[in-house]
Amino acid sequence: MNAIAFDEGDAPGRVVNGLSVDVEDWFQVGAFEGVIERDSWGGLDDRVERNVHAILNLFDEAQASATFFTLGWVAKRHAGLLREIAARGHEVASHGWDHERVFRMDRKSFAADIERTRKTIEDCCGERVIGYRAPSFSIDQRTPWAFMELAEQGYLYSSSVAPVAHDHYGWADAPRFAFNPLPWSDLVELPVTTAQFRGKRLAAGGGGFFRVLPYAFSRWAIRQVNRDEGRPAIFYFHPWEIDPGQPRVAGAPLRSRLRHYTNLEKMAGKLRQLVREFAWGRIDVIAHREALRLEAEKATLHRASA
Repeated sequence: MNAIAFDEGDAPGRVVNGLSVDVEDWFQVGAFEGVIERDSWGGLDDRVERNVHAILNLFDEAQASATFFTLGWVAKRHAGLLREIAARGHEVASHGWDHERVFRMDRKSFAADIERTRKTIEDCCGERVIGYRAPSFSIDQRTPWAFMELAEQGYLYSSSVAPVAHDHYGWADAPRFAFNPLPWSDLVELPVTTAQFRGKRLAAGGGGFFRVLPYAFSRWAIRQVNRDEGRPAIFYFHPWEIDPGQPRVAGAPLRSRLRHYTNLEKMAGKLRQLVREFAWGRIDVIAHREALRLEAEKATLHRASA
């Protein structure tokens, strides 16, 4: 039988997983980049603040803490929102300036993008930015310079790799769990979560996969990562995903519209169940723990080879 057996049994162990929100509005997503010009963003229905407030309240209900990877474009216009996110105990990190994918930049433009975003966010919330997530998980084998630039600018971690094959993104050969992408740096990369089934990697870290697939799949996947592999899951979603009342983009391709709008009305309920069922924390905390793990593993290998 080829079906995945979803486990409904005992509660998972108390591995603390990484919870994250990619703070962008409905008109800034990759699915619509071919039909909505960046120059038009300022005149569109800005819904990000109301949606982030709803997410903050949902997290408060479950006493869950998270990281909000925020576009610089959003930070510039919603400084008070960023201050509130930080005041409520969450991390604010960088998602780049305007959702330009990394593999469409060169190193110089990428350097300017992440520097501008970091400074803007720090000015807004008064806290140091140490984490980065590439728009659409767009760091891959084509952009080896991206990790070098992050390290040189003082970022301590990235969560920018999707270790799967996908038509919009993906680095299928990347490690599934935290790794040091640069031998000379302590920078940690925390890939978004995948599960294993019959030797294949399955995307299981949130976003559209969480929205479209049955909740039982995500429960099974996170339990596999926590209980069977003893590792934290890295989960993400977007504020627009809990907003079924957002405007519809009629001119977008059918596939993009299906991906973007499917199950918006169910997302908040599924999230509420998820944050209550598992233990969640900020990505910077997870990154610190994984850095210590990697350091210990290196020390063990060094002793074994000595």
